Amino acid sequence: MTTLPDRPHTALLVIDVQNGVMAGAHDRDQVIANVDALLEKARTAAVPVIWVQHSDEDLPRDSTPWQYVPELKRHDDEPLIHKTYPDSFEATDLESVLADLKVGHIVVAGAQTDICIRSTLHGALTRGYDATLVTDAHTTEDLTQFGAPTPDLVIAHTNLYWKFHSAPGREAGVVETADVTF
Repeated sequence: MTTLPDRPHTALLVIDVQNGVMAGAHDRDQVIANVDALLEKARTAAVPVIWVQHSDEDLPRDSTPWQYVPELKRHDDEPLIHKTYPDSFEATDLESVLADLKVGHIVVAGAQTDICIRSTLHGALTRGYDATLVTDAHTTEDLTQFGAPTPDLVIAHTNLYWKFHSAPGREAGVVETADVTF
């Protein structure tokens, strides 16, 4: 279990499901539907939902591409973390939000698999959190023109290596949306 003392709770992290990020995302509609199902499960179980929103020169803050997709609705009492680096912990207040909520385990969904999802998972584990990736609730765009595998293979590979990832005193793992319990 987590190496963070007094952190018995779990939170759902919804990372970068923004218009500009999701515009060319693999299996966009199904991933958004799965994230929506996770939101419902978390809220029903009174599990904190934390939204993460990226901004940079391609996603200028307050622009239409920067906004979360219209299919997903954030509740006013759900924390929103603004980030400018792939790792959701880097130069943000995510750690203090999680500490205030006594969270030691995060469940991760969103985009992009090969950038912000991977970075945040690794950032969580190295900081002492347990981190679970929802296998059918993350996605990426096609970056094959830059030498990357096709999106479906990027997603499959990330699911495979996170399933077997580990660190002393911390747990990593994967689960499908249908099997998530909070």
